[in-house]
Amino acid sequence: MATKVSLRQKKISKGRKSLYLDFYPPITHHQTGKPTRREFLGLYIFEKPKTPIDKKHNNETLMIGESIRQKRENLLNKPEIYSQYEKEQLRLIELGEQCFVEYFKKLANKRKASNHDNWVSALNYLENFTNGSLKFAHLNEKFLEDFKEYLITTKSIRSNKKTLSQNSAVSYFNKIKAALKQAYKDGILTTDINSKVKPIETIEPIKQTLTIEELNILAKTDCKYPLLKEAVLFSALSGLAFKEMQNLTWDNVEVSEAFGIRIIMRRQKSKKPYFAYISSQAYSLLGERKMPMNKVFEGLNDPDRYYYFKLWLKQAGITKKITFHDLRHSYGQNQVDAGTDLYTLQGNMGHSTPRQTMTYGKISDHRKREAANKIRLDI
Repeated sequence: MATKVSLRQKKISKGRKSLYLDFYPPITHHQTGKPTRREFLGLYIFEKPKTPIDKKHNNETLMIGESIRQKRENLLNKPEIYSQYEKEQLRLIELGEQCFVEYFKKLANKRKASNHDNWVSALNYLENFTNGSLKFAHLNEKFLEDFKEYLITTKSIRSNKKTLSQNSAVSYFNKIKAALKQAYKDGILTTDINSKVKPIETIEPIKQTLTIEELNILAKTDCKYPLLKEAVLFSALSGLAFKEMQNLTWDNVEVSEAFGIRIIMRRQKSKKPYFAYISSQAYSLLGERKMPMNKVFEGLNDPDRYYYFKLWLKQAGITKKITFHDLRHSYGQNQVDAGTDLYTLQGNMGHSTPRQTMTYGKISDHRKREAANKIRLDI
């Protein structure tokens, strides 16, 4: 029995219709192996075209859809008239007609938590730039360079008074590159366009930190909350972040004459374990050792870092805008200023790449001043 292929339309969002092929009887899906009657083409037309451009778009898209329908019907009913090369070319043409924006949206929906939010934000800018539709066939280096320029210069969606920050543009463009890389793996793209386009250059933010002198002032200032004081000083001496200290249990703190004092940590993304070595002074802040599964900083909570920490800073006369996480940055900066090499610091802070640790080397004014006085002439 011959397979009848019909071009049909389905209403979707934003006043559009999606084109799809209807097969009767059903055909076998090439990926799932199950019978199917529908195959969406990734082509869209306006339900009520308002401008000549909209009408032209509808006419051209319907012609493309009809061409795909005819070729698919011929391929199903008269496969012998197509060579393997022609079949492959037909497949590539059909893939090229799919919508990259819709593909990106599907990838975004698979992400979780904050990563999902970043992908959705990138999707918003992609939709704005493309008006919600972009064929894979139209993806090329020029388009990506134009989109890169758009991200660097466009206003923020949240506030049209501000330009999108450089680092946000970096993040969103990297999501586009990740989608291109995945599309190449999936066989939708025949060339690795992602590898041909450079990412947007990251601007390393200058982190606000506390010097040793400022930390000493803080340590000598009375604090109404002993647990907060211990946590703050411990973070500055160990580099542990707030959440890491909240979750820290005594079974993760090891003490030995052989290796000293260390904490068993896990990297946030990869979950790979590493050891963070701490000083005896930092260890002394933890107080009496308790049962293995007991929390080291039992009772430490968000008001401590968001409210009471700022009150204590103000009481100490420190006017810098410091967050609790900046204590971790202070640890990294003070270690570099004290002469610790970046490789050792990377291991102790649990950075997955040297690039993260190098930030502290870039902003070390103390080391810059030292370096300036190392070369002297007999004059």
